[in-house]
Amino acid sequence: MVLTSHSELGNTGKKTGFWVEEFASPYYAFLDAGIKVTLASPAGGQPPIDPSSELEDFQTAATKRFDEDKAGQLQLANTLKLEEMNESEFDAVFYPGGHGPLWDLVEDSNSVSLVESFLANNKPVAAVCHATAVLLNVKDAEGEYVVNSKAVTGFSNTEEEAVQLTEVVPFLLEDELKNRGADYQKVSDWTPFVVQDGLLVTGQNPASSESAAEKLLGML
Repeated sequence: MVLTSHSELGNTGKKTGFWVEEFASPYYAFLDAGIKVTLASPAGGQPPIDPSSELEDFQTAATKRFDEDKAGQLQLANTLKLEEMNESEFDAVFYPGGHGPLWDLVEDSNSVSLVESFLANNKPVAAVCHATAVLLNVKDAEGEYVVNSKAVTGFSNTEEEAVQLTEVVPFLLEDELKNRGADYQKVSDWTPFVVQDGLLVTGQNPASSESAAEKLLGML
């Protein structure tokens, strides 16, 4: 699982990072299925948690379980550096969202080459919510964007509008996926929705994180 290291919400002076639920639900889905999970981030160490995701309204069984999970908290506090990750040692990769990835993981050369390596070796790549942005600059062996003509989803323009960050984010994910030729799909705001096309698994919003993890488990 690859998490963001970016903590600044544009020039608002507010904090961002990864969305707790989008990490916790898949994390426990994988652990409970007997999967060994490695956590990585561009900077290593403790990735920033989006403070909004810790509000009471957004707590789920998985986030509450994580609040009590000292071993999980220790693992999160000590994420490995993304540059040290080698695709050959893993079966799949999962990217939790939150606004953070829009600033760092999109352009991160280690992330881009890692995803390219997973896909080239026929291994699944999953991302949820804003983390679908990590696919934007990934290309195939022919130099084409991997999302070109692929069915994908991710945080929609109307969802971004609903959280009033349309003018803050560096780009609108739905628009950029379409600009890359993706067959962008969505359902109504905040409804669970997951798309699988080939090796790519994408979820639209926080509510889709567990379903995306289950889809990835099914592929494994």
